[in-house]
Amino acid sequence: MTPPTATPAFRLADSPSAAHERVYRALRTRIMHGEFRPGEALTLRGIGKMFDVSMTPAREAVRRLVADGGLNLSASGRVTTPELSNERIEELASIRALIEPELASRALPRAHMALIDRLQTINGAIAEMVAKHDDVGYIRTNLEFHRTLYLRAQAPAMLALTETVWLQLGPTMRALYARLNRTEVPHNHRLIVAALRAGDEPGLRLAVRSDVTKGLRMLAV
Repeated sequence: MTPPTATPAFRLADSPSAAHERVYRALRTRIMHGEFRPGEALTLRGIGKMFDVSMTPAREAVRRLVADGGLNLSASGRVTTPELSNERIEELASIRALIEPELASRALPRAHMALIDRLQTINGAIAEMVAKHDDVGYIRTNLEFHRTLYLRAQAPAMLALTETVWLQLGPTMRALYARLNRTEVPHNHRLIVAALRAGDEPGLRLAVRSDVTKGLRMLAV
């Protein structure tokens, strides 16, 4: 299992439901950010130790993540991160290509200069991750870029669906970025910012669609 990053200790006063919610959210974030590789095995004991909780919160968190598609549970009870087929990668890429340009389009009327400046700052953070060859950091900051933009769409159901797709893709994205060996911020991020500045909705839709599908479809070749 990938060595865990530091996690704040849970309060002893936490109820079982609060503990399992915290484990669920923290483990969900780690999977989404590619901290685990495709097909990596996890155990309830290991998850409990990772987050300093008993087996019950760990089991409940795993149950929810299996329902979300962020983990797989075999008939024998083995828990692993998703290993996606080419067909599944294509399907999830198509979902991103449909939903994320729409989120960006809805965000455009609310794309004030503070938002654009924030996206530029995040691009700077992405550049730092690229320079350090930090694949997990790259995924984290890349998703932060997209989430920051999509929050302005004020479409919570669409964003929740998008984040579920990101969750399922997390380990695969880790494998993708390791393969690409990027040397700079994605070109489409610059096009997204430029389209926001210009109020160019067709250009924004095209830049977002290209950004969210190009790399994934390379994996499915």
